[in-house]
Parts: sequence; C-alpha cells; structure tokens
Amino acid sequence: MAAATRERALEAAVELLGAQGVRALSHARVDGQAGLPPGSTSNWFRTRRALLAGVVDWIAERERADFDPAAMPAITELDELIDGLCAVAELQTGPFAARTRARYALFLELAGDPELGESLLRQRHEFERWTERIVIAVGIADPVPATRALMALGDGLILHRLTVDPTLEIRPAIERAVNALAES
Repeated sequence: MAAATRERALEAAVELLGAQGVRALSHARVDGQAGLPPGSTSNWFRTRRALLAGVVDWIAERERADFDPAAMPAITELDELIDGLCAVAELQTGPFAARTRARYALFLELAGDPELGESLLRQRHEFERWTERIVIAVGIADPVPATRALMALGDGLILHRLTVDPTLEIRPAIERAVNALAES
C-alpha cells in the first residue's frame, strides 16, 4: 500500500512537470494531482529537493525498463536503425510525452546541480552507449560522432514535436541522417 502511494505521487509529479514545468512542482500539488491526502507526498519526500531527486530517479528507472536493450530485437541493418529511431521518437512524443517533457524540464532546471541531475545524465550516457553499439553493428564509420549526431537529431525532432508541431513527420529527417552517415 505504501509503495503504491509513493508510486502514485511520483507519477503525478511527472505529469505536473510535463504539463506545467518545474515551478508547478510542490508537495501539495502532487498530492492533489495524485488524489492523495494532504501531506502524503511529504511523507516520502521531505523537501522539494528530495522530491526532485525522487522524480529524476523514477524517470531514469522507467526509461531503463521501457527501453531495455536486452529486450529489444538486434539491429544490424540501416533500415532497422531507422525504424528503431522512429519508434523511440514516436514513443517519446506519444505515450511517454509527459515524461519526456518532464525530463527536458529537469535537464534545464538541474543543469547547475550536477549531483541532482546525475541520474538523468547517467541514463542519457547509457542510451548513447547503446546507440553507439547499434551504429557500429550497422556499419556506420566513426561511430562516436555519428551517435552524437543521431542523438542530437532525435532530441531536436522530439522537442520540435512536443513544442511546435505535434504532427511533424520525423521519418524523412531520420532516413536522410542515417543514410548520410552510412555514406560518409
């Protein structure tokens, strides 16, 4: 029961962050969003900083579970890489859009607090290493800069979709980038 209450509070915190930004995050608002009695969130997270740390860890845990490389099919062809990058972008701007917005808001808010943002950065580096292994597997030369380019492109497309144009067609840009990197 207690773990379920904590989980509801964290899910509500992510929804608040994703919809209204970091400034909207408070214990009382999380309680209200989660439908919890007043004071419930502060029982788990005594300070706002502790709540932010809890949200950061929760997002990282969810993303590790949702994008576990061991559970993904092997990618060895350029078309599979394109399909995979498109699928990740679709998930991040669709079912996981609130979490993606919350993650971006936290990256910006915590840029000056490396300790608190460490879990998000560690998660980002794990995704970069995973993507780099795929880039190598499909035969793209210079995998480190190629990976960075693909990750930056993905971030830009996702951010554009979340903020400017929710109907943005992402596949053409991803195809062009992957094919150009493969030809280099």
